[in-house]
Amino acid sequence: MSSHKDSSGAVVAQKDTADRFADPGIPPHGDRVTDIDPRAAKSAERLVAFFFVLSIVGTLLFFFGYFFMKPSPEDHIAGVRTQNLLLGLGTAFAMFGIGIGIVQWAKSLMPDHEIAEDRHEIRPEEDRRDAAAIINQVLDESGVARRPLIRNTLIAAGLLAPLPAIAIFRDLSPSVDVDVLRHTLWAKGVKLVRDPDGTPIRAADVQLGSAFHVIPENLESAEHKLNEKAKAVVLLMRLDPAKMKISEGRENWHVDGIVAYSKICTHVGCPVALYEQHTHHLLCPCHQSTFDLTQECKVIFGPAGHALPQLPIEVDADGYLVAQSDFHEPVGPSYWERG
Repeated sequence: MSSHKDSSGAVVAQKDTADRFADPGIPPHGDRVTDIDPRAAKSAERLVAFFFVLSIVGTLLFFFGYFFMKPSPEDHIAGVRTQNLLLGLGTAFAMFGIGIGIVQWAKSLMPDHEIAEDRHEIRPEEDRRDAAAIINQVLDESGVARRPLIRNTLIAAGLLAPLPAIAIFRDLSPSVDVDVLRHTLWAKGVKLVRDPDGTPIRAADVQLGSAFHVIPENLESAEHKLNEKAKAVVLLMRLDPAKMKISEGRENWHVDGIVAYSKICTHVGCPVALYEQHTHHLLCPCHQSTFDLTQECKVIFGPAGHALPQLPIEVDADGYLVAQSDFHEPVGPSYWERG
């Protein structure tokens, strides 16, 4: 027992530290079944290897879906869904297998003993020797040298797992074929029709402040029409011609303030979805790129690198809006230099 005086000067008895911090009743640490049964340890080793092999299979599944699963023109939507399913499952199994395998390895096979040691002062001249000892201890406790099945499957899974990401990033390369996005179904005389009902649009139908989601009239007859629609979709709006700043050569690209611009954001290809009537701004919801309609959809905010491509339009003999030509530049993300 020990004692101390309180604030009033009275002597107060106090138990010793050992008595005050007695064992709260935590059960003693016991051995795992894999620590005492070699057959259980071997079974756990095979289970860890199974998860690493599952990761390898997931990576291969991703590559099969990415390189060999091509959607058919007859049922493009179903093909895209199947391909996306393979890509998703492959990526999930690749990451899941490595993660669960390492957790299972640590829980069932790595040393489970409890160690407590006092902090000691590090001596600079012994740093290298101590670091080498620590590394050797980690290698010994992890069992990498003693368990070649786990080591080899982990190495294989670790080498293959990053490859799907490399394959995906390859599509962001400047080597993308720009001609794929340079040409769409728009051509001279092609009518602008509403999506999805395909109704042609008269110039008189487009009022100030209105906005239409528009596709080319001949889309239904196009091969791979889903891709063609994604490239050709435009936004049609009308604003006061007095507020428009028109550059040289584009004086006749609009019809009394009616203008058409690609709906594909020039940042990463998201659909430009919001038209602010009072500010005449077009907003991409993905990364907030903002385009000013009065300045030929010039970028005024956000990461987009180029203005939205404009579709030259005119009115035919029946009063319907038609295209004068295709876009004069590639639509979509600007990962390349357009020149």
